[in-house]
Amino acid sequence: MTKTAFLFSGQGAQKKAMAADLYEKFDSVRATYDQASELLGYDLRALIDSDEAKLNQTEYTQPAILTTSVAIWRLLSENRIQPDVVAGLSLGEYSAMVASGALKFEDAVTLVAKRGKFMAEAAPAGVGKMVAVMKTDVSLIEEICKAVSNETGQIVSPANYNTPDQIVIGGEVTAVNMVCEALKAAGSKRLIELKVSGPFHTALLKPASEKLAVELEKVDFSDFDLPLISNTTAQVMKKSDIKSLLTRQVMEPVRFYESVSTMQQLGVTRFIEVGPGKVLSGFVKKIAPEAELANVEDVESFESLLSLQ
Repeated sequence: MTKTAFLFSGQGAQKKAMAADLYEKFDSVRATYDQASELLGYDLRALIDSDEAKLNQTEYTQPAILTTSVAIWRLLSENRIQPDVVAGLSLGEYSAMVASGALKFEDAVTLVAKRGKFMAEAAPAGVGKMVAVMKTDVSLIEEICKAVSNETGQIVSPANYNTPDQIVIGGEVTAVNMVCEALKAAGSKRLIELKVSGPFHTALLKPASEKLAVELEKVDFSDFDLPLISNTTAQVMKKSDIKSLLTRQVMEPVRFYESVSTMQQLGVTRFIEVGPGKVLSGFVKKIAPEAELANVEDVESFESLLSLQ
């Protein structure tokens, strides 16, 4: 029997007017945005449709993507398209938590709005940067990061293990630049600076991690209805570890390709990306070329998936 994993979009996938056609067409999608707007105290849908500058600010980006992803997940559930396993990339882990039954949507919305704010405060624009390193040996990247960090006393480390051929490093600007120079000297051909507002998943986010820990203590988590693969450990998350793993997740690397491998070991052969963009589908294609892939972000992709059921 085919097992299906839902993968939930992370930060960076946001785009102006995302899911606008789904909002127009489906009551449950509209209700999800309305619920989020009420909790946040501003019109989230209007922000997504007409304020791109705000949409790209971390504290607004995070609730916007979470709400879009949960709205689409609810629509899929109504149409009896259910996952056997869930996971998300970084912020997407919160959407996955909602889909797994461990976190109420209303708690998730207020939590990620705070998480976004804490992350933006911990690493103001210009303090750090992130660079994707392509087709370079993982251990070499880790080694150079460690050496530069020791030499400069600055923070630089792998932040996202997206695919075996794409590792994102992050940290303080000078240290990241030094690592990039050393990697080029060692033969790395492609290094791509990412358009992100901060060096996420590095120790620079420690203040955000500490503030988030306080907020997580106020939230009641439930038992999981289905397995959720943790970004931080790439293993099935246990209820007793939720708070500590979500606290660590902000400042520790995302182990995406190991997570996909864990899902495959659990029997997953089909991956459906839920939320804006196709970034995760692109990663899975490289990690598991034989996997069946789909994504749902608008009416067209939703109807296309329905037709395959």
